[in-house]
Amino acid sequence: MRRPRLLAGLAGLALTAGLLAGALPAGAAEPAPAAASPAYTWKNVRIDGGGFVPGLVFNRTEKNLLYARTDIGGAYRWDQAGSAWIPLLDHVGWDDWGHTGVVSLASDAAAPDRVYAAVGTYTNDWDPGTGAVLRSADRGATWQRADLPFKLGGNMPGRGMGERLAVDPHKNSVLYLGAPSGNGLWRSTDSGATWAKVTSFTNPGGYRQDPTDTSGYNSDAQGIVWVTFDESTGSGTGAGATATKTIYVGVGDKENAVYRSTDAGATWTRLAGQPTGYLAHKGVLDAENGHLYLAYSDTAGPYDGGKGKVWRYATATGEWKDISPVAEADTYHGFSGLTVDRQHPGTVMVSAYSSWWPDTQIFRTTDSGTTWTRAWDYSSYPARANRYTMDVSSVPWLTWGGSPAPPEQAPKLGWMTEALEIDPFDSNRMLYGTGATVYGTTELTQWDTNTSFTIRPMVKGLEETAVLDLVSPPSGAPLISALGDVGGFRHTDLSAVPPMMFTSPNLTSTTSLDYAETKPDVLVRSGHLDGGPRVAFSTDNGATWSAGQEPAGVTGGGTVAAAADGARFVWSPEGTAGVHAATGHGTSWTAATGIPAGATVESDRVDPKTFYGFKDGTFYASADGGLTFTAQATGLPAEGPVRFKAVPGRKGDLWLAGGAPDGAYGLWHSTDGGATFAKVSGVDQADAIGFGKAAPGASYPALYSSAKIGGVRGIFRSTDAGATWVRINDDAHQWGWTGATITGDPRVYGRVYVATNGRGIVYGDTSETGGGDGGTGPGTPPGPAACTAAYTVQSQWGGGFTGQVTVRNTGTAPLTGWKVGWEYPAGQRVTQAWNAAVVQTGTAVTATHLPYNGTVPAGGSTTFGFNASWTGGNPPPAALTCS
Repeated sequence: MRRPRLLAGLAGLALTAGLLAGALPAGAAEPAPAAASPAYTWKNVRIDGGGFVPGLVFNRTEKNLLYARTDIGGAYRWDQAGSAWIPLLDHVGWDDWGHTGVVSLASDAAAPDRVYAAVGTYTNDWDPGTGAVLRSADRGATWQRADLPFKLGGNMPGRGMGERLAVDPHKNSVLYLGAPSGNGLWRSTDSGATWAKVTSFTNPGGYRQDPTDTSGYNSDAQGIVWVTFDESTGSGTGAGATATKTIYVGVGDKENAVYRSTDAGATWTRLAGQPTGYLAHKGVLDAENGHLYLAYSDTAGPYDGGKGKVWRYATATGEWKDISPVAEADTYHGFSGLTVDRQHPGTVMVSAYSSWWPDTQIFRTTDSGTTWTRAWDYSSYPARANRYTMDVSSVPWLTWGGSPAPPEQAPKLGWMTEALEIDPFDSNRMLYGTGATVYGTTELTQWDTNTSFTIRPMVKGLEETAVLDLVSPPSGAPLISALGDVGGFRHTDLSAVPPMMFTSPNLTSTTSLDYAETKPDVLVRSGHLDGGPRVAFSTDNGATWSAGQEPAGVTGGGTVAAAADGARFVWSPEGTAGVHAATGHGTSWTAATGIPAGATVESDRVDPKTFYGFKDGTFYASADGGLTFTAQATGLPAEGPVRFKAVPGRKGDLWLAGGAPDGAYGLWHSTDGGATFAKVSGVDQADAIGFGKAAPGASYPALYSSAKIGGVRGIFRSTDAGATWVRINDDAHQWGWTGATITGDPRVYGRVYVATNGRGIVYGDTSETGGGDGGTGPGTPPGPAACTAAYTVQSQWGGGFTGQVTVRNTGTAPLTGWKVGWEYPAGQRVTQAWNAAVVQTGTAVTATHLPYNGTVPAGGSTTFGFNASWTGGNPPPAALTCS
């Protein structure tokens, strides 16, 4: 439905540059909206992960104090009691959206309540603001900010190197920060309140991933990439502490990668005899044995790296020793993830972060690098012998729905594995980050006895998807999403992880999504996929999909719209194809006339032949199913991203939001199919508009917008067709940039789904009368519960197949548990299952819900899957029972 707004294109947002200190402004000095705000509670729609986790930081003096940083989605603290991550940067507001990119974290060993975050997303002009160092004295519950006179790159090349920010373990008022872009090494002597450049450190780190890149993304200098203190060279903590004398610094320079100071940072010297030709991604010190371990790669990562080495430096003698677990000639990857077991410092682990195929590799030594073992080896190529087993039952989509040929496996051990940490208090506990999740084990030492240990996702609460589109149909699943990198999901339960992202096809990013208003089981989505097809259709409310065909010239997903009756579709893909229309499920497309290529398209929610389009300030309409369009209103925003939607149940009723700060910007309303639009007064800026269930006693749907009203940025709601607005979020819940899309829930008054760029899907419920009631309304007794089950074979190969069963609540009350049964007619045997407890006795199969998916709302559904074997034939069961 809507084209995603790229953060690289944001204009007109400015942060205060310079070396400032003080409390986070977060709009605190701005006037509040006049109307009283209703009480809202905010939660994440559970996906669990979905993005790159480049850094994990344990506190060295307090057990179970652990932090994670993400490249665009903020920082998190681990809650041991709840086995989940707590988000720490949801207060970051619209104007400071770049501060959701975290390039480094530091936890204070001397005062564990203190934590620091170096924030800033891009060092080129994609991010108009400067970087900052955030400091907290209450473990991230509240923050103060020191702005920097340069940018930081939480989502730039090299973001997996580090940590660039470090606290002196003894004199904890002293911190160091390695800066990119030729800005050198910086120091604070007042616990992060102010910062100054260390002028005695003269190598700014000039390595550039691609010097020819004119965008400034790959051509920026990597700078100073890590800081490590030798805690044995300082003493005490608090007021009587002496500063740590010996400090090691890693530099983005292949010939001069490591420097040392032995006088608490007054002077610096390049370490003599060091290896050259590589970048030192990590430098981890074992002070007990006097060993500095270094993981090297030939590039900055996190995606690439073709060669690498691991070295050990003896701090007392200056001896360098190549302890690489793989000969240089045999590497096809770099090394990055690096950790020491603090309980047994001779135990070291390192990751081959850029080994994409067939899998990442993790190496372990218990004798300081003399000998190494691997997480997996070839038993007889292509067969693999793994030291571990992967249990992704809590996040089953991590298999990506794949059944790859050996030596690949699903799920993978990982990729982009630059964060790797052994718990300093527990040798059995290890965590590592990937491009999609945090994995971990609590059985690590079984590695050394050749006993299989289990690796599981340890990612609950960490939501890092970039949301591009959302729909909440009037029946079926309450929420269906379009996401970057992981495609999108169908949520039948907002508090449960879905079993799988969209497949058939599995788009790398889904850019647009729509459903047929009067037949909401019919959906269409479009997105990115190398080689296509880039459009897909569903007739079962998004439970299963089939690929459509595409016209020539398509290069990306663009936007797509479904007719109100589901019989027609209009697609405006990226590329030279232009806008096209189709009847049926995209088997044949006809080029539309009268509308420019690249226009955003939507459908009328009543008239199945009426479609709309917008581009460059002009609105378009079609009355013949999208075959011909005519220009309608003009004078609308010609610059900046613009989104519009048609109101369900009201023909020709349209709302349009968007613009640019230096031009037309706001919210417009049309009741005549786009022939004319009236600007909504009082709305300074608006970037997304959506509709939900009307307020009690009202007939017009509730409106929701990510907007600026009365000088305040926030999430706003109107229950009187836009006459008045109230802010429903608060300064603690802002989530950076929220302009991609927004929608209310047509079944639950007050519920709103908010898209973020890196904090996943956030939804809010109101405490007002009539809100959050599941759509039944106050005092309305629910009817009886009932369910059906549908069996499908998703893929089949010689001797095996993957099946899926959809359990649908056909009653008017929520299911509080379910059980499905069937009889196999040809001796099939279930060998593995997810999202259900499956037992087979003879030919009879019984599947029972798990604790997290037993509740299914009225009209909702859930799915479970399984792998099974077959011989001779694979006919489906004659019937399924559901109770």
